[in-house]
Amino acid sequence: MNANEFGRLKLAAKAMKYAADYDMKLFSFMTKETGEDFSRIYHLEKIKTLPYGENKNQKAILFKGSEQVDYKVESENEFKYNDIINISCAAYIVSEFYDVPAVAIVRHTKPCGVAIGKSIYEAYTKAFDCDPLSAYYGVAAFSQKVDIDTAKHLGSMAVEVILAPDFEPEALSLLKENPDMKILRLKTPLKELRNMKLEEVTATPFGVLIQDRNNIDLDPEMFKVRTQEKPTEQQIQDAIFGWKIAKYSRTNAAIVVRDLKTISIGQGHTNTLVAVEHVLHKAAGMAKDAVLVSDCPMVGEDCIFAAIQNRVSLIIQPGGVPKDEQIFEMCDKYGISMITTGIKNYSH
Repeated sequence: MNANEFGRLKLAAKAMKYAADYDMKLFSFMTKETGEDFSRIYHLEKIKTLPYGENKNQKAILFKGSEQVDYKVESENEFKYNDIINISCAAYIVSEFYDVPAVAIVRHTKPCGVAIGKSIYEAYTKAFDCDPLSAYYGVAAFSQKVDIDTAKHLGSMAVEVILAPDFEPEALSLLKENPDMKILRLKTPLKELRNMKLEEVTATPFGVLIQDRNNIDLDPEMFKVRTQEKPTEQQIQDAIFGWKIAKYSRTNAAIVVRDLKTISIGQGHTNTLVAVEHVLHKAAGMAKDAVLVSDCPMVGEDCIFAAIQNRVSLIIQPGGVPKDEQIFEMCDKYGISMITTGIKNYSH
């Protein structure tokens, strides 16, 4: 193929792209209006080739989706595949708390510290205290502008990626002094991100799975207090806060929460009992008077015994299993409050 033929072929491909885009939009409109979901077409426009995928032996490409956030990269370092996966998880978590100072620290797509504070600096230090070791080389997402005090702390850490809606000029200058740090300014409001109706696509050898993103919310009117011991208003706030974080944790997950701060997070366990025992062991004495959150139903008494031994004050869990009444009676016997939500939040 000579140069002229190659040039004509490129122009023909460009023309076909415009025609295909039109047909795709028309097809998507018709199937949406008729409800005929017999085929699915995704219009993906290439942004760039990434250095590599999840591992260096894997190739990866970043495409622009039909719906995505607007952002600006403030640093010179190139974002890699794993960075994008992690910042997506962290951004989703802080979007749950878009109207208050909140911080989420994520490592390997798993939350390792989340908190709400009176200021963004307080929220950051509370989140960092949950698991300082995992915060190293992690992703920190902020719901509000990063100030200079927060930037100073971040500058002393090996945080790999920072995401925030804004930065104080002095704070941004300080962060840029670290040549290894990646900084992203999220232009799309977090509330808008929270309400995005994105689909999750997973290719398997048995077929391609498509599901809606899990953006279910928990309203205080939805859950039920199942025990004679009633939770306080603060405990209810902690329970809802922890439930939202459990939604983004790997099943089986258990979280200890107090004062709108994660004390410890356990996730990715093969059963609920191991998750509960692990998270309470990590919390140690700080579990006293705290809230224990489970993303899966508590099916046995051993989970309750572990909570009793660590003097937990409230348990929030989905419920809906044959042993529910037996579990509620145990909580009544030992003076623990229990809330059931009726909502399971499995995440693999």
